[in-house]
Amino acid sequence: MMIRQFLAWTQHDSAGRRAEAASALARAYLYGNLGPEAAWEAKTAILALLDDPSPLVRRALAEACAASARAPRPLVVTLAADQPEIAGLVLARSPILNDADLVDAAAMGGEAIRHVIAGRHHLTHAVAGALAEIGGPETLRRLAANPTAQITTGRLLRMVERHGDDAALREALLARADLPLEVRHAVAARLAETLAGFVTACGWLTPERSERMSRETRERAVLDLCARAGAAALIRVVQHLRTSGQLNAGLVLRAILSGEMVFAEAALSDLSGLDRARVAGLVRSARGYPGLHARAGLPQALLPAFAAALSAWREAGTGAAAPSGAGLSRRMIERALTACEDMPFSEMQAVTALLARYEAEAARDEARAVARAIAEQAEAREAARLEAERVAAEWRQAQAREAAGRDAATWALAVPAEGLPAAPEPIEIRDCATVAEPVAVVEAEAIRFAAEGEAAATLPESVSAVLDALPEAILSSFREEQARLAASRQEKIFAEETRVEETRAEDVFEEARADEARLAAEAVLETIPAALVASYRADRQRLKLAA
Repeated sequence: MMIRQFLAWTQHDSAGRRAEAASALARAYLYGNLGPEAAWEAKTAILALLDDPSPLVRRALAEACAASARAPRPLVVTLAADQPEIAGLVLARSPILNDADLVDAAAMGGEAIRHVIAGRHHLTHAVAGALAEIGGPETLRRLAANPTAQITTGRLLRMVERHGDDAALREALLARADLPLEVRHAVAARLAETLAGFVTACGWLTPERSERMSRETRERAVLDLCARAGAAALIRVVQHLRTSGQLNAGLVLRAILSGEMVFAEAALSDLSGLDRARVAGLVRSARGYPGLHARAGLPQALLPAFAAALSAWREAGTGAAAPSGAGLSRRMIERALTACEDMPFSEMQAVTALLARYEAEAARDEARAVARAIAEQAEAREAARLEAERVAAEWRQAQAREAAGRDAATWALAVPAEGLPAAPEPIEIRDCATVAEPVAVVEAEAIRFAAEGEAAATLPESVSAVLDALPEAILSSFREEQARLAASRQEKIFAEETRVEETRAEDVFEEARADEARLAAEAVLETIPAALVASYRADRQRLKLAA
């Protein structure tokens, strides 16, 4: 009954109402858990809605079933062949479409359709290959930027070959984490060609000079890339260079002069057809290399240069000539130039010119390295100077705070603070000779300590300058020692004052006891009768006379 109501709703005159009905009917079929009969009726109704003249209805159907795996395949295939804005919805996400459907859509559709397909997740090799062959720059940029797209090395090279002059495409390719080494070299070579064409069009260089600079730039780029490559990647690069006609004698000679012997051995092995181990043995043998040179098809005029460069390399390997980075390359070039001096001019001219360019390039590389080192040292010194200035400024601020603290401490010692406990009430002491001396000692110590505080607070400028020049550790130790001495003086003063007060209290207590004893004796005497006292005195007088 509900399906029939949806069907009645789809017959509305308004295209917007029909689109709402189509969307509701499609969602009910996909997610409504309908029974078999209701599901069949809904599917039939959805397929019938494909004949609706309004694109709003078909777009509503595409939006509803684009990401669903339960959508009817006839519906999805029909929508994939609809208008680009409708077809793009299902081509971008639908799991119903297989590789054949996508390749057909890419071939039959326009650039907008291919651009949408290039952004699909987990794009297979077949679909990516089709896009690489027929896609435009925008499609290829999106395909290269799709990290889940599976693209073979051959198709990547094809993309560079078709639209390698597009800077955005080159950037997208170089940003791929799985980009093969030979594709990186192809991108660098295409960039060199683009720059060469630009300078030639501007009239800055002749076409011949521009082409030579482009070739030497490509050779240097491939050596830089292969310096960090593994054995398998190196073999693939060498094969790519040979098939593309870029593996020549100049590149092999540059590899030897640059010390890239792994690449040189791989190139000689590919050119000669011998295995790597045998080529390595022949390269290390002075008598075995000429045969390898001829078998590899290298020009005979370059044999002296190759032999001299390999001889310098062997000496460096045995320690006869200590290698020194860029200096090793220059020594090898000089050795090769010396070996070519005895050649006829017709053969020597081209080789000497090539070696001279290599020597100039090595000298420039060495100069760049030295200039870079000097600049880094200058930057380091400037950074150290700024850091020293910052530390000195912080030190001066700390000194100012320390001086302010010392002034406050000196005034606190020199002037008694308000609120100190009042002095004890004076006690009458008949004999204060024993007390006067300690009091005088305490007063003298207090006066001396106050004088030292004033002297410390008013240091001469020369002394302050000396203190400013002292290291932080010495000054910290000096401050700690001064604080410890000040605390010791305070403790001595307090201990002396306490002893004086205790002495005063003991003297007063002894005098009080003596007074009490005297008064007690007088009281006892007053209670003795006068007759007894007279008798006691008479007895004492008699005893004295008897004695």
